[in-house]
Amino acid sequence: MTGRTHPAATEILGLPLASPVVVGSGLLTDQERNIRRLLATGAGAVVTKTIHPNPAPSGDERLLRLPTGMLNSTTYSRRDVGEWCAMLRRFAADRLPVIASVHADSPDELAALAERVTAAGSPALELGISCLNEEGGLEDTPERVAAYTTAVRRVTPVPFSVKLAAGEGLRERLDAAVASGADAITLSDTVAGLAVDPDTGEVQLGGAFGYSGPGIKPLVLAEIFALRRRGADVPVMGGGGVRDATDVAEYLSVGADVVQVYTALHTNMLDTLTGIREGFDDWLRAHGGTVTDLVGRSIKEVRG
Repeated sequence: MTGRTHPAATEILGLPLASPVVVGSGLLTDQERNIRRLLATGAGAVVTKTIHPNPAPSGDERLLRLPTGMLNSTTYSRRDVGEWCAMLRRFAADRLPVIASVHADSPDELAALAERVTAAGSPALELGISCLNEEGGLEDTPERVAAYTTAVRRVTPVPFSVKLAAGEGLRERLDAAVASGADAITLSDTVAGLAVDPDTGEVQLGGAFGYSGPGIKPLVLAEIFALRRRGADVPVMGGGGVRDATDVAEYLSVGADVVQVYTALHTNMLDTLTGIREGFDDWLRAHGGTVTDLVGRSIKEVRG
């Protein structure tokens, strides 16, 4: 923290951040204009929409707003890798804190993609390997996590986070990622959710897809809290259901190092981000201390 003067300043994946509020990967971060606007509005960093070398053709990808969040049937960016690399070079030239989210159909393909993205100047990566909207679903395992993580670690020197979903076997999956070379963990990816029309019984969106929003926040808080209490010391980008400054403070308190926000930004994107970012700065000034003071304080209280 030497040389930092603002109490909200922090870092993740080797990137100095003016704020711990990071915009997560999704449809809103699939455009250069949006990424630049989000950073100019005050995001500490932005994670791109997941780059994939062979994305499925555009199809029936939809969002369904719920009272407690959102279901989405989206997968990966439809932009080709060349277009993304050109975009990442421009971000690098401007020294912007943009984290490239990447995935592919096999560990070898992901390694090749990671090499290209690294060569384009991306300063950090997020491995978006846990998207449950892939055709046929996704049954994540420690072995699968290790295979993808190892492949990327072999080919790139830049720091990267592995994005995992909360749920059964999380500690084993996290341990596999760390043992295979991950520098951080992003928690949580979406979890399986389903909505039904009560009048007709029709399953909306045609099946179970990724759920995000306030409903998963207590689950993710519990996961991070448990990981920290059991001694996991890997940096964590926590997120799920963040809507305001107090959500940011809660995630930091249980041990997240930075906090991702995404779903809330689908309503009044820039105004919502401004409210969260400036609200957290105000909250921090009112309570005193720094982000570093907040991180993990809930665990310290329990141990004390």
